[in-house]
Amino acid sequence: MTKKRTGSQESGDRLFIGIDLGTSRSAISASNGRRAWIDSYVGWPKDFVARKMLGAAVLFGDEALKNRLSVELNRPLEHGVIKEGTARDQEAIRELIRHMMEMVGADNDQPIHAVVGVPAESFKTNKLAIKRCVGDTAEAIMVVSEPFAVAYGRDLLNNALVIDIGAGTVDFCIMHGTVPGEDDQRTLLTAGDYLDRQLYDALVERYPTASLTLNMARQFKERLSFVGEPESVVHVDIPVNGKSMRHNITEEMRRACESILPGIVETATEMIARFDPEYQDTVRRNVIVAGGGSQIRGLAPYLEREIGAFGPCKVTCVDDPLFAGSDGCLALARDMPAEFWDRADEA
Repeated sequence: MTKKRTGSQESGDRLFIGIDLGTSRSAISASNGRRAWIDSYVGWPKDFVARKMLGAAVLFGDEALKNRLSVELNRPLEHGVIKEGTARDQEAIRELIRHMMEMVGADNDQPIHAVVGVPAESFKTNKLAIKRCVGDTAEAIMVVSEPFAVAYGRDLLNNALVIDIGAGTVDFCIMHGTVPGEDDQRTLLTAGDYLDRQLYDALVERYPTASLTLNMARQFKERLSFVGEPESVVHVDIPVNGKSMRHNITEEMRRACESILPGIVETATEMIARFDPEYQDTVRRNVIVAGGGSQIRGLAPYLEREIGAFGPCKVTCVDDPLFAGSDGCLALARDMPAEFWDRADEA
């Protein structure tokens, strides 16, 4: 897709886009009513044989991952930022965004205004790099923090704490009736990817003869994660000497999932403690958890118990963690005054 500049347009002619650019998965919501998501992988065929077999110059998401032996596989985001800042990583982001725009039917002849969500404490250089990547397909751009986008999309504009648990980062944002500043937001790097590694290492230690990959551990987490007391024993099939065998991973799963929680509880309680004391109880009763990590079974009661040691607490997990960020970015795009947009040719 090539960006087409058409000069001044009425808002009805524009396509507003919200993008949650994630380390593991990315989601997009558009004002034409279409939404889509994709695993954040980009793959280029390694040679002419791979290109002939695959029939494409570039693969995305699950297709790139499934064909990883035939492609140069790139997962360009790490901890929610462009991984190495290299030209190849930025090219992967450009290709991924272009593909996502096509998934929601973006038209070359239509001016696109895009809001992109990034980690709460994303480096300034990363925001500028993302603006440049999005600028290939959008006329106007704004980069916001992911938890702020979630809060805005749910109309949580005052006295609320949003915790967004993603693959690369856990992001925090306290809302108090204005656009949040730097002091209102925090980022932790021990998130979903860290959890995956903890689970993988624990399983390799317990079952040294099993044939296990980090991607398999990630899939186990996405299906079976929990904290607290398990509802039932967690069994998975793992090959041993080429034969699939059942393995009990209950305790390893619990320890891995709970490994990221002390930092989340400590950061949340510190942020609330620094908030206006008259409203701390209100914020504690209005804690929202988003991101893929919000799907960990038992998470809300666990956080309520731990944060509740400082006062009455209510924790709610979003209903649609996959699109909560991109829908919030879209809501911001629809409402954004003209003076807040950055022109793509100035990014």
